[in-house]
Amino acid sequence: MTDTPESPYQPEELVRQDGVGVGDPFLRLWTPHRMAYIEGENKPTSMDAGSGCPFCRLPGLPDTDALIVHRAEAAYAVLNLYPYNPGHLMLVPYRHVADYTELTADEVSDIAALTQQAMLAVRAVSDAHGFNIGMNQGEIAGAGIAGHLHQHVVPRWSGDGNFMPVIGHTKVLPQLLADTRALLAKSWPTT
Repeated sequence: MTDTPESPYQPEELVRQDGVGVGDPFLRLWTPHRMAYIEGENKPTSMDAGSGCPFCRLPGLPDTDALIVHRAEAAYAVLNLYPYNPGHLMLVPYRHVADYTELTADEVSDIAALTQQAMLAVRAVSDAHGFNIGMNQGEIAGAGIAGHLHQHVVPRWSGDGNFMPVIGHTKVLPQLLADTRALLAKSWPTT
């Protein structure tokens, strides 16, 4: 095995590790927590409501355990367990419904209001430069949990599309989800 060049920024044991293949100048960043998402852990096996649906189960837990940031009458805001960027929120109706056209007027209203509030809270906490907002309708469109509609609010910053996600297929999150939840909950607008 060819030795990886040493760097003053890397501990020796990370530079030379048996079993990592042919050495190269790149440090491997291991993200084993992502395997839970890739393997479908906690993903419902049916489109039905109930204990198999995490979005049905979360409202029954304490906010800190469920990572719920805010609760409205017909929907709630929760941190994504597998975030694209720090502060990645999902807005979820309490009712188990799969399609946007099936939402009630109150659910549409709450999701719209939660979207605005989420943007304000994230800007207050982390000065996001922009947002990606949207939902994937159906498994074929990329919905990870197709049976329970949810809208994503993903904060974006200038330069956040650096080499890590593009080349390394890795996201670097500088803060624990519980800490992010606490900051957002504290900064959530009261209107």
